[in-house]
Amino acid sequence: MKASAGKLKFLLNCYPPYIGAGVRIKSLQDDFKRMEVEMKLRWYNRNAVGSHFGGSLYSMVDPHIMLMLMQILGRSYYVWDKSASIEYVKASRSHVFSEIVIMDEQIADIVAMTESGDKYLPKFTVEVKDSNNELVAQIVKELYIRRKPEDR
Repeated sequence: MKASAGKLKFLLNCYPPYIGAGVRIKSLQDDFKRMEVEMKLRWYNRNAVGSHFGGSLYSMVDPHIMLMLMQILGRSYYVWDKSASIEYVKASRSHVFSEIVIMDEQIADIVAMTESGDKYLPKFTVEVKDSNNELVAQIVKELYIRRKPEDR
């Protein structure tokens, strides 16, 4: 689905799992290369010890890289999430933020590595930080990207 950045932001902010987790897309650049996500601590997204629930921290970045790359690369590519890992660094009871950035160099690598039709499995690292700019969690996402046969 090709959508404008504003429409995608609106749809994600209306997505029931994000509403339930308290995740909000704060901004999405028109070129889909930068997104800001935030989550306030609420009674419904706390864990047993009163800090942010780990699943909600992960949902802050899932599936944004995949969706952003789908918009950047267009219909000529298969783009799927393949795997992810999360390292919880510090418990947080404050407002948390994440900035997801896709660099021009990463896009150029994807195009070059998939030109002949080969699959490419790039990894992207995203940090979640608290209101003191301290690292709360680090997520590594691996994607499966391949140029569609009809576009090789």
